[in-house]
Amino acid sequence: MELPAGRPTVVDVAWRGAAIAQPAARSRARTLRKLRVTDTTFHQITRLAAYAVLLILGGVILSLSIGAWPALKTFGFSFLTEQRWNPVTEKFGALAAIYGTIVTSFIAMLIAVPVGLLITLFLTELCPMWLRRPIGIAIELLAGIPSIIYGIWGLFVLAPFLQRTLQPALIDAMGPIPLLSNLFAGPPYGIGMLTAGLILAIMVLPFITSVSRDVFEAVPPVLKEAAYGLGCTTWEVVRYVVLPYARVGVIGGIMLGLGRALGETMAVTFVIGNAHRISASLLAPGTTISATIANEFTEAVGDLYTSSLIALGLILFVITFIVLAAARYLLLRIERRIG
Repeated sequence: MELPAGRPTVVDVAWRGAAIAQPAARSRARTLRKLRVTDTTFHQITRLAAYAVLLILGGVILSLSIGAWPALKTFGFSFLTEQRWNPVTEKFGALAAIYGTIVTSFIAMLIAVPVGLLITLFLTELCPMWLRRPIGIAIELLAGIPSIIYGIWGLFVLAPFLQRTLQPALIDAMGPIPLLSNLFAGPPYGIGMLTAGLILAIMVLPFITSVSRDVFEAVPPVLKEAAYGLGCTTWEVVRYVVLPYARVGVIGGIMLGLGRALGETMAVTFVIGNAHRISASLLAPGTTISATIANEFTEAVGDLYTSSLIALGLILFVITFIVLAAARYLLLRIERRIG
């Protein structure tokens, strides 16, 4: 049977379709190859970035260990148990600096955690809508103030104020109490461990408040509405709904603030007094690891002196690592209990 004149045959249609399909297939292949190369390149870049973090961290640990080895070899374990710090005789001990770092950070968290959570609860549950944004912006601005500004303000404003008002009141009020009298004994210097703790509390407050506010706002509204529908008060909703739901994020914010408090340098250096001794009184001058390094590193002329300061940095690194590891372990236990 013959086809009408001018009508293409099946073979002609197939050849023409194949001729059109071949460039389209090649175009698709080039596109897929390009996407594959891009994806592989991106994968390798992200892997290198992750490995770079580990390399930098390992380099920091290695350099600190090498620099601290002469001091640790000379003094041994007594470097951690002695509070003496005498560059003239080259007798160094880190106990006073470790004690000051832990005490000032503890005071800061003791003040900042409840205050920060109360501010967060007010902003998310009780504050009028027109007032939430100004207060939130003011809190975030506190995090952007340089630490040296906090130090200058603490030295020239907060310390004289505490010397005239709070510290004499604490000495008079706690004097008759046997145990508390030792914590608030001595003359009101203005500067000291308590002042440094207050400065740190102000500095870490924005971090705790900001993170806690974000996780509180992430609580599903239906959970709170259901609790209110059952007749719960605002405090009961916060205690039994909001806090259990957001506790992992709250702990993360607290650990972030604690890390800032442990490593803060300039603000503490201005107001702590920089005295290498351990005193039971929170009003007495003291020192921290960061303040000691900042004050004396430029004056370290001997190898042992420099090595002792680097050893302090290594100790601070270890303390921070232990705190963060403990926080991570706590978060894992909470997540396991929830899940």
